[in-house]
Amino acid sequence: VQLQASGGGLVQAGGSLRLSCAASGSILTIFRMGWFRRAPGNEREFVSAIAWSDGTTFYSDSVKGRFSISRDRAKNTAYLQMNSLKSEDTAVYYCVIRTPGTGWYDLGFGDARSYHNWGLGTLVTVSS
Repeated sequence: VQLQASGGGLVQAGGSLRLSCAASGSILTIFRMGWFRRAPGNEREFVSAIAWSDGTTFYSDSVKGRFSISRDRAKNTAYLQMNSLKSEDTAVYYCVIRTPGTGWYDLGFGDARSYHNWGLGTLVTVSS
């Protein structure tokens, strides 16, 4: 499975960006997709995830109410709409995926170890 993320860039505080993540390869079905991020000098942190079957969404407290995750099942693509961006949102954003049948143990939507494939990352820079 390959993940291709796009949509990062430079935006002013208060602005918006939309990230996309397209999954390709040998995919029979998707269980969950999501986003993590790593800001300079910080550890990697969970941002958001979506359950592929019913669209249940999950958010970290730091982005709840500002970010919105969605999916297009026909395109195997997840989206992250980021509004009211703040300087502290500046980070490299990584798309992740979990598909069933991999034998990869599921530690929950917010645990990075639950995801067996990661995209290369896309940089989001928010200027204040």
